[in-house]
Amino acid sequence: MNRIHELRVASGISMKQAAAALEMPYTTYVNYEKGLREPSYEVLIRLANHYNVSIDYLIGHSPEKQKAPVLNSRDERDIARDLEQMMAQLDNGGDLMFDGNPMSDEAKASIRNAIQLGLEAAKVKNKERFTPKKYRKG
Repeated sequence: MNRIHELRVASGISMKQAAAALEMPYTTYVNYEKGLREPSYEVLIRLANHYNVSIDYLIGHSPEKQKAPVLNSRDERDIARDLEQMMAQLDNGGDLMFDGNPMSDEAKASIRNAIQLGLEAAKVKNKERFTPKKYRKG
């Protein structure tokens, strides 16, 4: 992904600094930057947030570096509230089973993280889509 390289060079940081800031192994970051490995959607979200660009720009669907909307404290509060409601519904429903066995705490934490990533991505996408152009920055 040549754009990752361009963004890193433009920000004036080394590959090691970028990998540390993104909390990923150095070799993994190098593979993403050199195009030897395709980043997952979750990694694309982290890269887009780190470099403050849209995911569409990173993957080459948009020629412009549109700044990705940033989640403010109200958005984060709304996501946390929605996440707690969803997890409470799952816990109360008693349907958290895996092959007939109750789901482990690790599996519940994984589900929680996946739901949180999904809610954050949806909130950012909706901000991109529904914010009137006159209020957009960048």
